This record gives sequence, C-alpha cells and structure tokens, in this order.
Amino acid sequence: EASGDLLAELLLGGLRRRWPQVGSFGIGGPRMVALGFDAWWPQHKLAVHGYADALRHYPELSGLRRQLAERLLQSPPSAFIGVDAPDFNLGLEQRLKRAGIKTIHFVCPSIWAWRGGRVKRIARSVDHVLCLFPFEPELLQRHGIAATYVGHPLADVIPLQLPRAAARAKLGLGEHEAVIALLPGSRQGEMRHIAPAFLQAAVLLQRQRPGLHFLLPVAPGLRALLDQQIARHAPGLALQLLEGGSHAALAACDATLIASGTATLEAALFKRPMVIGYRMHGFSWMLMKRMSYQPWVGLPNILCRDSVVPELLQHECEPAALARAVLQQLDDHAAAARLAERFTELHLLLRRDTAQLATDAIAQVLAA
Repeated sequence: EASGDLLAELLLGGLRRRWPQVGSFGIGGPRMVALGFDAWWPQHKLAVHGYADALRHYPELSGLRRQLAERLLQSPPSAFIGVDAPDFNLGLEQRLKRAGIKTIHFVCPSIWAWRGGRVKRIARSVDHVLCLFPFEPELLQRHGIAATYVGHPLADVIPLQLPRAAARAKLGLGEHEAVIALLPGSRQGEMRHIAPAFLQAAVLLQRQRPGLHFLLPVAPGLRALLDQQIARHAPGLALQLLEGGSHAALAACDATLIASGTATLEAALFKRPMVIGYRMHGFSWMLMKRMSYQPWVGLPNILCRDSVVPELLQHECEPAALARAVLQQLDDHAAAARLAERFTELHLLLRRDTAQLATDAIAQVLAA
C-alpha cells in the first residue's frame, strides 16, 4: 500500500547511497519504481482491507506469493527485505530462509498491540528485524530475534518546523482560511467502508461552517472509486483533490479527519489536531477486537500511551459524531498547542538517521 511504498522508497534511497550498483526487484509501488526498482508485480495486489477482504483475495495472494518465492529461489538475491505486510511476507521469508537466503523484515509486526503469538513465526522467518519504535528491539530480543531500532524514516523526512505557509501558498489557500484534510485511507476497502462517513461528515461541517475548505489526497489507482463516492455522498462540497499529496494536505490543514494507520503518525509529525475514524467489515472487526491488547488503535495514542486524540471506531464512526469531534479539535486552540508540544517530543524520539542505521544492520546480516 502507499505507506509501504513510502517506507521502501526511503530504505531504497539508503541502499543506493551505500551500494550505488545495487539491484532491487519484487513487489513495489511507484515511489520504489522511480528509484529504479524492478516491480515484477504492483503493490496494489497486496492492498487488502481486513480479514474478510483478505479471504476473498486469498487464492490470488497465495498464488502470487508462490510465484515470487519460486522466482527468488531460482535466482537467489543477496537478501530479501519484506516491508511490513507480515501476513504475506513472513510465510515467504520462512521459505526463503530455509533455502539459505538472508531475510530481513522492515517494520516490526505490532505484536505489542495484537496477535502476540506471531513472535514465534517471526523467529522462524527472519534473520533480522528493522524496528521503527524504540521499545520493539528489546521485546524481540527476549525471544532470540535479532533487531535494530532505526527510528521512523518519516521523522527524518517531515521537518520539525511546519511548512504551513508554503504549503498553503502552493495549494492556493489563504493564510487565515480554515482547512480540514480528509484522509480516508489508501486501499479500495477503506474507500468503500470509511470514505462515505468522512465525506458525509464534511458535508455536515460545511453546513455549520460554510467557509471551511477541504483537502483530500487521492492514493494511486483510487480516483475513479473516490469520484463515485463524492458524487454520491458529497456533491457540491468545497473539496480540493490532491493526487498523492498527503504531506501537502497535512502541512496546510488546521485539523484532519483521518483513517487509522501510518497516516496518523504522519499527522502527528506534522503536529496536527486529528480525529481518527475507522470502519471495516463486521467479521474483521469482531476478530480484531478479540485479539487486541491496547485500548487504542491510533499510533499517536499508542506511542504517547494516552488518549491524546479522539478515536471513533466501527459503529461510532458515523458522520454526526465525526463532525462534532472535528469541530472540537478545530476550535480548542489551547488543546492544539499542548498537542503540538506532545507531538514534537514524539518527533524527536523517532528522528534518527534511519537509512544509515538500516543499511548498517543490513550490512551486518550480509556479512554474517
């Protein structure tokens, strides 16, 4: 998905600086391709949304993983790096590791949040884990898994000082214009389950505050589906669509209504007030609730160990409640200032030279 493509792009940049002639291939997205990655299959093949969606696509996903494994086993690479997508990658990594190929997983599966039993599978599947969060290596090392904290690459890319004025000027927005960013997700399933509620909430917000302007970044391949959702749920909304411009939207906005996922961490690094909303198929929701260890789903709340931003999930993720929560975030300037301080501390904690630390760890794996 889009977040994996972004993480892989940043890692590939570090690999190319360290080893200028490095070749890279497999499953990837447009950011990776722009750096010379040979995408045998496009990233959207893996962009499923919850268990129900995964079950529907299982035959295709299973066949793709088998084909990829066979191709890599026929011509073994120096190392295989699985970027996130643990349900797809860990099984593939286990097969490759058994064949003697070095396996590295970039992004520790969230065993601290749910499905902790996966730690045994991680141990069987990977030679090394590159961790985004500082508490993860110790947790993995207790189970004999080699791991390195490399920081979160987004904390290096997103500036500490916000480029709000420049972002607004680039988008043609006035300095004092009230702007809300809508980020309903980057997968088709999210667009179907979450975008309608977000768009309907925006309509309610515009009725209460006619001067509001809305920004909505469009993930690659989702424009047609999004246009259908807008025509159905928010015709006439003062909505500006941005092709893949989530960072521009977050830099320019006053607050964001955002789907749970990596984008919430991006919003935190941009120090933006937010309301996290999420919906999925009822079957998937039931399973995830049973396996969850944390009282939160949003990364800002999990990392701060506190309910710093509101979360409206599943049945609570409905237009009127979302609109009310967004207005509270928009109007409470003192709370926004406190939140910015909290997010600045988080930014500094996650800011490391991720590419250098990651390639150092990869070099050690290759030399072992």
